[in-house]
Amino acid sequence: MHEVADLPALRAWRRTAREAGRRVALVPTMGFLHEGHLALVEAARRRADLVVMSVFVNPLQFGPNEDFDRYPRDLERDRALARERGVDLMFVPTVTTMYPPGAETRIVPGPAADRWEGAVRPGHFVGVLTVVAKLFHLVEPTIACFGQKDFQQVTLVRSMVRDLNLPVEVVVVPTVREADGLALSSRNVYLAPAERRDAPALSRGLGAAAAAWRAGERSGPALEAIVGREVTAAPGLRADYIAAIDPDQLQRVDLAVPGTILAVAARVSRIRLIDNLILE
Repeated sequence: MHEVADLPALRAWRRTAREAGRRVALVPTMGFLHEGHLALVEAARRRADLVVMSVFVNPLQFGPNEDFDRYPRDLERDRALARERGVDLMFVPTVTTMYPPGAETRIVPGPAADRWEGAVRPGHFVGVLTVVAKLFHLVEPTIACFGQKDFQQVTLVRSMVRDLNLPVEVVVVPTVREADGLALSSRNVYLAPAERRDAPALSRGLGAAAAAWRAGERSGPALEAIVGREVTAAPGLRADYIAAIDPDQLQRVDLAVPGTILAVAARVSRIRLIDNLILE
């Protein structure tokens, strides 16, 4: 596995890959890798000749009272896991490399970014889309792999790709879970034992709603209430939102149909947990 931190080295590697006719896939991450990230690598390997993983904790997507400074980091472990799973190039830029002094240009998404995560974290998706656009420009991937857990991010990245005519296929990889259903997240390391016991209520609620859907329930509010019963039964959880959402404009729906997203976000202490499922 190669590792580069500066733009000339990245461009030289990419030029060699282009001249050899190799298809490149990008797996953008903020590091502190887990099996969810590594599932993205495996999906990328199946679809491309070379896999680039970026490891960059992007300050632009953190609010002033969020956890940028304490976000978990372990680059040595990330290197070992990436190498083991077959990453060809790890790109590990500094903040100054990605945002040189005086850099002011931003990618501003449409109104779908103001809902759900965007309502709770104002400006978050400006930071996400700006760094993803920069990574697309620098790495020039044919394919980019993202996790379903961040469904709103995926929707907005797809919109950016479409609206800016970017030559990238966005691949969505199903959420990877712990044995008790908790969606994997780098922030799970923050959870105290009691909080960890409460956290799977999100996936239990989604599972109960999915069972009701399979039994014929089509009311969006009714499905939301089923999720909500599980979440409110966990004493340490406080829901930010529970919603049945259309997958394109991310609006709440009254009638659920195949493709509707059931999404939930909740807080346990200072930690936010998010999860979702797609009704099939």
